[in-house]
Amino acid sequence: MSFSDALRGIVHVVRSERNMRIHLLLGLLVVIFAAALGVGRLELVGLMLTIGLVLVAELFNTVVEEVVDLITPDYHPLAGTIKNIAAGAVLVAACTAAAVGYLVFIDYLLRLDELLWRSQLPLEYLVVLILGAVIFTVLGWQASARRRGRPSLHTAVAFALAVIIGEVSRGLPVVAGFALALLVGQSRLEGKMHNLWEVTAGALLGSGLALIFLRLFY
Repeated sequence: MSFSDALRGIVHVVRSERNMRIHLLLGLLVVIFAAALGVGRLELVGLMLTIGLVLVAELFNTVVEEVVDLITPDYHPLAGTIKNIAAGAVLVAACTAAAVGYLVFIDYLLRLDELLWRSQLPLEYLVVLILGAVIFTVLGWQASARRRGRPSLHTAVAFALAVIIGEVSRGLPVVAGFALALLVGQSRLEGKMHNLWEVTAGALLGSGLALIFLRLFY
């Protein structure tokens, strides 16, 4: 069993299991949020371990389902019980991760609440929150949409950054930021990664979210 074989197994689960994609998306959001709040190293280690626990549990759950389907393609009560137990293991891991997340974030969230209401949010925090919101929104849209009609993540991030540059800078940096964002959108079209509607949707989504966050917190 080689490293490449292991990667192929992980990719297979990510492609075939919607729950795995959701866990990955939530894990990414938690890491971005932790970075934005300045979570300590030990707390971050705890978060990473619990995220890994959930992902490993989901991998084993998929293994159990595949083995059961291979052994008994037809319905059998015991097969259903085995699958339920494997799904229960994922639920326990997810609840543990939620508890760890609460214990890690509660004090930071209370301080963030004071920061939001009493003063403007520091720009470095705001940039991370904006990009996290854009990535989370676009990936969530992509996960729920059909194969076509998914907004371009690259374009959304590029235009969000361009809007941020436009808010904090003047002159040439603003022009350069939007020029680069347009080039990103054009590259997605020329590479046939997305159609015109998907690129436009990504641009509007990234720009809109960035403007909302900037108007509220900056």
